[in-house]
Amino acid sequence: MANFLQFLNECWPPRPKLTEKELGDQAGKIFIVTGTTAGVGKELTSILYSKNGKIYTAARSSDRAQKVNSEITRRYPESKGELVFLKLDLEDLNSVKAAAEEFLSKESQLDVLWNNAAVMLPAPGSTTKQGWDMQLGVNCLAPFLFTRLLTPMLKATAAISPTGSVRVVFVASSATYLFSPKRGIELAKISDKSRQNPPLYMYSVTKAGNALHAMQFAKMYKKDGVVAVSGNPGNLNSDLPRNMSWWERLLMRPLQYAPIYGAYTELYGGLSPDISINETGAWLMPWGRIGRLRHDLELAAKSKEEGGTGIAEDFWVWSEEQVREYL
Repeated sequence: MANFLQFLNECWPPRPKLTEKELGDQAGKIFIVTGTTAGVGKELTSILYSKNGKIYTAARSSDRAQKVNSEITRRYPESKGELVFLKLDLEDLNSVKAAAEEFLSKESQLDVLWNNAAVMLPAPGSTTKQGWDMQLGVNCLAPFLFTRLLTPMLKATAAISPTGSVRVVFVASSATYLFSPKRGIELAKISDKSRQNPPLYMYSVTKAGNALHAMQFAKMYKKDGVVAVSGNPGNLNSDLPRNMSWWERLLMRPLQYAPIYGAYTELYGGLSPDISINETGAWLMPWGRIGRLRHDLELAAKSKEEGGTGIAEDFWVWSEEQVREYL
């Protein structure tokens, strides 16, 4: 019941606290947003560019990304910002490593990383280039590897920046707490590449995984001044549910909002002054509020010595083992 009430709370949010109207000048800041060719990623990139930020638009399709980048620059002719396409295919860990290396070769600063891109309910049996379940690979392992490779630069940027201003946003979902199993992750069930788990189960597990990665990152790098948050961007009329049946999409439509509202949630996570180093690991609700996660997921962030279950640390270690050859 508590989870359903939280879902209802996140379905009808109050007005956003941080929009393009409240956001200040972002000149001199460097951002990465993944999944920028449509939906929330496109809207978030537009806001950041309109405020003079330099954004690396990380996406798989060069043609689509360049088209969107050109559209955004035409929309804001007065902007002094910059849009730079970064080739990133989350279905292939080799591409993830190459993208991180390309960025690191060009920049010495990274202020905010938004792990925004995701896949939802692909055809059963869909896998990544490395043979992982598509949702596990794209939603968890790829952004985990990308973040790990960029962490040294995040730490270096935090060392010369205002405390709490350097951040990583792991975009999760209401499925994190609605549908994921107890403790969020069942490592034995997801570790076997030959096993086909139901798509909804895998989506909810990977979205819980985003929250677990954020909470463990927060625990590990709070001392370095880097903030990590996760959250539900909101129920949005985006192309994310494109693999659902027409009648499922029709049933969802009355609860959906325009993608710009999801961008406000993510903008809040990345740039709101409400979030300090003390809020690292927080769960965010639409359209920019700090909320609470399911109790078992909160316990997962604590070690057994701290009275928790240690699942977030276990999942972090497991994730490192799966991407070790790319680190």
